[in-house]
Amino acid sequence: MPNHMWMNDDHIAFADTVKRFFDEEVTPNKDTWTEAGVIPKSLWKKAGELGILGATFPEEHGGLGLSRHFDAVTFLEQTKAGDSGWGVSVHNIAAHYITAFGTDEQKARWLPGLASGDKVAAIAMTEPGTGSDLQAVKTTAIRDGNEYLINGSKTFITNGGSADLIVLVAKTDPSAKGRGVSLIVVETENLEGFAVGRCLKKMGMKRNDTAEMSFTDVRVPLTNLIGTEEGQGFIQLMKQLPWERLILGYMALGASQCALEHTLAYVKERKAFGKRVMDFQNTRFKLAEAATKIELLASFCDTCLTELEAGQLTAEKAAMVKWWGTQTQCEIVDECLQLHGGYGYMSEYPISELYTDARVQKIYGGTNEIMKEVIARSLDID
Repeated sequence: MPNHMWMNDDHIAFADTVKRFFDEEVTPNKDTWTEAGVIPKSLWKKAGELGILGATFPEEHGGLGLSRHFDAVTFLEQTKAGDSGWGVSVHNIAAHYITAFGTDEQKARWLPGLASGDKVAAIAMTEPGTGSDLQAVKTTAIRDGNEYLINGSKTFITNGGSADLIVLVAKTDPSAKGRGVSLIVVETENLEGFAVGRCLKKMGMKRNDTAEMSFTDVRVPLTNLIGTEEGQGFIQLMKQLPWERLILGYMALGASQCALEHTLAYVKERKAFGKRVMDFQNTRFKLAEAATKIELLASFCDTCLTELEAGQLTAEKAAMVKWWGTQTQCEIVDECLQLHGGYGYMSEYPISELYTDARVQKIYGGTNEIMKEVIARSLDID
């Protein structure tokens, strides 16, 4: 498996903590939570106690003040454990809008609860009629005295059924495109006019409460605007999307490693025509290809992480790691399922869940087609 050159003793110790958390708290409960379609709030609090949720939050706001390498460790260990149903990555993404653009008062107000797991976060971008085109959102947040009056609907919202805090993408100026977009925090507890709709039935990631939500004359204080100026939301989104897309690259890497590990164990035990499946040349070649792709993806992710920490990760390179990483994940998982034969189609085998969970990776965070367009635009400059 890949050797991440940036990992030191502190990263390894943190990885051991996160791995133990998944082994003891998540893996034994997967079936129960898959059936329920939601992760219990108690898991969030246990993760908070271990410092997993707030690893990269400022120390003065309940975090550990560490680099994003530690978040990368969390997402790697999660997916290496075969889980993508717990929406910790979205919780992290939502929180980083506050750490990056929030005022000191906003950070002090919201980050401690997100670090401890007392509050679960979601980010509400997608609407029934708007996906990757965030400039075209219809949800509005109009000033009314010292409050915003919010109206609209969102869909496909990860953690949507259990979120206590939502980073909402809305138009504060409906007449403008990108310049009319703002990010507003919505605290959901006992909030009049806010409603969670259906928790959606999905092909994969069935432990996550992906939901619809509606806002009907919802009122929140003007101080819930992230930052100090309206119309900065689209710029804020563009600045944070490289981190979101790199997260998806690391999750693709961990899931690919998990698929390879389970497949190696299977083909070394399973026999056909009097010998191990591992002994067939096709098997060995397919696994060699998968191992090579994993090494390449790890190296690319690590390069992007170094550039991110230095403030140098470009939108086009983040798009590259997102599309190529998730495409590679889907290829590896598909080949690994094939090597399981009919057993790979059975839900009791981990490769089955890895397969169904993988498909959405090429869709959310910006579809892979949009990623290629982002890259192509960067090439079409004289």
